Amino acid sequence: MNNLNNKKILLIICGGIAAYKSLEIIRLLKKSGVIIKTILTENGAKFVTPLSIASLSQSKVYQDLFNVENEAEMDHISLSRWADIILIAPATANTISKLANGNSDDLASTVALASNKKIFIAPAMNVRMWEHQSTRQNIAKLNSYNYKLIGPEIGDMACGEYGEGKMTEPKIIFNKIEAYFKNFKKNNKFKAIVTAGPTNEYIDPVRFITNKSSGKQGYEIAKSLSKKGFQTTLISGPTNLEVNDDINLIKVETAEEMFQATLNSLPADIAIFSAAVSDFKVKKTFKRKIKKQDKLNLELEKNVDILNYVSNHNSLRPKLVIGFAAETDDLENYANKKLNEKNCDWIIANDVSNKEIGFNSNFNEVSIFYKNDETDKLKYKLKSEISDEIVKKIINHLN
Repeated sequence: MNNLNNKKILLIICGGIAAYKSLEIIRLLKKSGVIIKTILTENGAKFVTPLSIASLSQSKVYQDLFNVENEAEMDHISLSRWADIILIAPATANTISKLANGNSDDLASTVALASNKKIFIAPAMNVRMWEHQSTRQNIAKLNSYNYKLIGPEIGDMACGEYGEGKMTEPKIIFNKIEAYFKNFKKNNKFKAIVTAGPTNEYIDPVRFITNKSSGKQGYEIAKSLSKKGFQTTLISGPTNLEVNDDINLIKVETAEEMFQATLNSLPADIAIFSAAVSDFKVKKTFKRKIKKQDKLNLELEKNVDILNYVSNHNSLRPKLVIGFAAETDDLENYANKKLNEKNCDWIIANDVSNKEIGFNSNFNEVSIFYKNDETDKLKYKLKSEISDEIVKKIINHLN
């Protein structure tokens, strides 16, 4: 089965002797029915010609960021959105440095930084350049930004030296791209729901009960699921965060609205309840703003328990139900208690007493508690990296 037919790939060719291999990559991709657009950097054009690329790709070659014709036909933002994925091959030390540090002084780096799609990079450089500390730091940054590295390999180099830094062969790069789309297609049969952020429970028209949840971890989980091919619905309480158009975003404010949105989004294969839903709401809200007074008594009542309802519903329950537990103490005890009482498959728990992780932070450290009494710990790292690891475990579980 051809997993690449009619896929759209943007190939960025940078300077270096390995640029000639990009022509073979184009040939392999075109043979499998891929639609290719190409960006050729100024230095890349010293090794391969726009004519040879255009002949193989059967498409225009983009070169200049400030070319009037290019911008009229397809601006750099549109070009970054057009592709299903971006492949940078070869990726030089210079280009890697630009992407790692947010520099965008040419069309290639501008498009890559503006992209919301998966980016694959195939490095090619001298062994000493590859081993240099600055390159290693830049690669670590790109890994944290969710770039996918292909290679480099160990071998003889054009400069006469031997070592790591040689660009991966076109056939292997082709196989990696094909495997990505194959897995994407396999995961696309699964429907996932993620809840994220806080809820607001109104006291009067201007005051409400809420919590410190930023929604960042839930949003990152939704992004990770979507990038892996899952049909993803994100039900979000009030946040300032954004997701791309591949995710079905449903914005809500109260727990009741989140509950109804969840029911409307079922059935699903996976449900991940990362939202910090307010446990209580005001029994009777005031229709007008409450004026300042010495004392105010509010009667609270329990909110709907969305996780408990879905996890214990015979006909609506997804195959995999994952709850979250944000605790300030006795993490393991409370997480296991929630796992059993709510009838979840997994509980992902974190210690929010540590201000460096959890609420409003870009970093997290979590433990995953399973029904079989096993536990995994995901150590301190970016929430995007935590999310990728969680989704990898979900895929392994489903398969």
